[in-house]
Amino acid sequence: MVAKRAAYILKKFGYSESDIEMVKIAGFMHDIGNVVNRSRHAEYGAILANEILKETDMSLKDRITVVSAIGHHDESTGGATDPISAALIIADKTDVRRNRVRNKAKENFDIHDRVNYAVTDAALKINMDKKVIALNLQIDTKICSMYEYFEIFLGRMMMCRGAAEVLGATFKLTANGSKVL
Repeated sequence: MVAKRAAYILKKFGYSESDIEMVKIAGFMHDIGNVVNRSRHAEYGAILANEILKETDMSLKDRITVVSAIGHHDESTGGATDPISAALIIADKTDVRRNRVRNKAKENFDIHDRVNYAVTDAALKINMDKKVIALNLQIDTKICSMYEYFEIFLGRMMMCRGAAEVLGATFKLTANGSKVL
């Protein structure tokens, strides 16, 4: 999902096939660091991805671009540094949806599960005329309050705003029909 969405973003903004291929690779590999630890997974992921990509015929320049995007995609330590990382960040941080929740027993949900499960619809739209990247969410407030959503996701949405700026765009967020960002 993240790789496909990141490629869609760069394609809409007219980036080269080479850039689109790099963002797909970064999208497929971006959470590989979770095998080590959730904490600092972006940094671990960059190290692991670099080791894997060394074994390919990818150029050093492209490998650095992909590894850097992976290393910068987490809101605790990262931020968009170029169009590849910007598209990866937006694709990753806007990937909020019910079917991400593996454990379907609601009584065992943590706040992240509740927030993802509460999102009944999430649509990422790009308006090239206005240079706007918009995330439109429908949140079931019986499952998760708006407060809980923003407690978890406000930092991620702010990261999307910065990433959109790298692409020369504005990021907008609508939740249950109300403009938030």
